[in-house]
Amino acid sequence: MVDKEEKDEKNEAEEVKEILSAVSTQVPGLIKSILASVFSEEAGRSMGKAAAAYYKELKNGGMPEQVAVKMTEDYMKTFTSLGEMMKGIGGGGHRADIGEEISRAFDKRKHEKEEQEEE
Repeated sequence: MVDKEEKDEKNEAEEVKEILSAVSTQVPGLIKSILASVFSEEAGRSMGKAAAAYYKELKNGGMPEQVAVKMTEDYMKTFTSLGEMMKGIGGGGHRADIGEEISRAFDKRKHEKEEQEEE
């Protein structure tokens, strides 16, 4: 009974290891694809139109020039800040060998657990 439970636990742990390894290799590519679409020429035109429409609405609503400009700048900073954050996640500080690190950590923990069981 105990052997079956240990085997099931090891199988589950191996599955988690495989999932984390796959995620660590696939997610950066997905983020890069998203960034490519967000920062495309077409997306740039759309963001420019959105900023212009935002500014126009502020002015039409009676907002003073300086306030409308400042609010529009802040509006655009939201997009650029989000983009910079995604770049950091998608590749800036990301290392491609994270899957290997996960595997090593998993194997180390598994070995430590086996040693404890032997004692």
